Amino acid sequence: MCGITGWVAYRRDLAAERATVDAMTETMACRGPDARGTWWAPHVALGHRRLAVIDLEGGEQPMTVDVPAPDGGTATVGMVYSGEAYNYLELKDELRSRGHRFATDSDTEVVLHAYLEWGEAFAERLNGMYAFAIWDPREDKLVMVRDRMGIKPFFYYPTDDGVLFGSEPKAILANPLARPAVDDNGLRELLTLSKTPGHSLWAGMSEVAPGTVVTVDRNGVRKATYWRLETRAHTDDQDTSVAHVRELLVDITRRQLVADVPRCVLLSGGLDSSAITGLAAEQLAVDGEKVRSFAVDFAGQTENFVASELRGTPDAPYVHDVADLVKSQHSDIVLDNTTLTDPEVRRTVVRANDAPLAGDLFSSLYLLFKAIREQSTVALSGESADELFGGYLWFHDPEVQRAQTFPWLAFRGFRGQPGGVLRDDLLRRLDLPSYVRDRYADAVGEIERLDGESGHEWTMRKICYLHLTRMVRMLLDRKDRMSMAVGLEVRVPFCDHRLVEYVYNTPWSLKTFDGQEKSLLRAATRNVLPESVATRTKSPYPQTQDPAYAVALSEQARQLLADDHPVLELADRAKVEATLTAEPGAVPRQNLEQLLSLATWLDIYRPEIRAA
Repeated sequence: MCGITGWVAYRRDLAAERATVDAMTETMACRGPDARGTWWAPHVALGHRRLAVIDLEGGEQPMTVDVPAPDGGTATVGMVYSGEAYNYLELKDELRSRGHRFATDSDTEVVLHAYLEWGEAFAERLNGMYAFAIWDPREDKLVMVRDRMGIKPFFYYPTDDGVLFGSEPKAILANPLARPAVDDNGLRELLTLSKTPGHSLWAGMSEVAPGTVVTVDRNGVRKATYWRLETRAHTDDQDTSVAHVRELLVDITRRQLVADVPRCVLLSGGLDSSAITGLAAEQLAVDGEKVRSFAVDFAGQTENFVASELRGTPDAPYVHDVADLVKSQHSDIVLDNTTLTDPEVRRTVVRANDAPLAGDLFSSLYLLFKAIREQSTVALSGESADELFGGYLWFHDPEVQRAQTFPWLAFRGFRGQPGGVLRDDLLRRLDLPSYVRDRYADAVGEIERLDGESGHEWTMRKICYLHLTRMVRMLLDRKDRMSMAVGLEVRVPFCDHRLVEYVYNTPWSLKTFDGQEKSLLRAATRNVLPESVATRTKSPYPQTQDPAYAVALSEQARQLLADDHPVLELADRAKVEATLTAEPGAVPRQNLEQLLSLATWLDIYRPEIRAA
């Protein structure tokens, strides 16, 4: 896992731009604390920060290989790569049979040789999470590739003579050619939780869409989709479906446990993380190893816990049931409100996101990962199982099923409005309801319906598709940014594209065959779960329920008002004051988190806000 960046400029010699390329590369230092490297050719510069996970000695980057050039000489192909290819050993064997020779044991070298063998079509052969860029001087082109599910972030910024790119926007924004500006569509994406593929908060910047190859040459930018979530008929019966899910999960877990550094699992006590913990423990036991597990908790959570529609029970008892069953080396990471509301933590979180996104969901993840990084470098997560298997409460809500919008926005338990404390004139200009309607219509228009598919199955197919192509990418981005801010590689087994394709096309009746959510996952992994978890209903990622958390946020918001902070050019002072004087719990604390995040973002980036 690493941070990558680069610059292609067809009308200048980038050898004179070393200071700028170094600055771009250094913004990725948190993603790659172990090593740095840069590489130049006449019109390209590549930068890399490395987190060493596989082949600690031999996987240095940028990586190059010399190949025959069209003029009969030699050309040097260069690559920077972030992520992991979990099938690299199989690919290496195949490439060896085709005459390729390898100098390292790294997956990076395998991916580079796969490109040399199969060209841009090589992306279809990869299994993993990745974002990489290859400079091919034989055609003077840059090839950028992102994994199918969008696990690893990847952004690019076309210029008048080429392109800038990076794992995160901050790498691009370190170049003077990229202005830190945000337009109306950027704000709409930020506020509506719609996550349109290819879009970015920053004006002029795009993301490499998941499952996409973006090629840049002297003629401009070309995009080609090598994978998308497709509708297929499912012919397996219940027992066969359960068995195949189990078989896939065993294989996926085996592949994702491969690393030359300490590994662990993230354990929340829910079905998803417990299943991964149980499967990992089962496989490690074969080699006489114990799995390490980590869970997050909050000081006073037991005393302050109040059951709600979304969270019926605290996590800690279930976490310990799993840890006891698999005999893991377990640690509880307990967080307090002082740390969760620390302005420096918020600043780190906003900086990691390159966006005004913070709050306890972000800060607690960051602090959890920071604590884990002291003992492990790789962690397996249960992220994305709810989107894949239909775990959220709103999947099963008839009102949500009838709604013609993104399901998570239609759920009665959705707290707060996208506008929050923003000024009414700004909200009128953005017209968020129309934007949501348009993005929803675009998303639904991508879905294919099976011949003979019933009305209810078609409704649930749409809901599943929206989660797997929109919502899951917001959560994956959050997990990547918070983990890589401390140099921790988080792997997500439930995002293996083979599993996603299979479960997505499993009828809803099979996904709920036992009357509970996530029937397929529950049945496929029940043998590695304690009974308490096997029968537990869905509970989302925990949040602190200590009233002191909101009190601390309120005090910080009052200081912004007293300072007449520039955030008040976007936020409405009257709305903020109403939030601060409301009865506790009457106004969502997300309003305060939004205000403080916006203020911190403005302090760091000082962006230009452009109207349409």
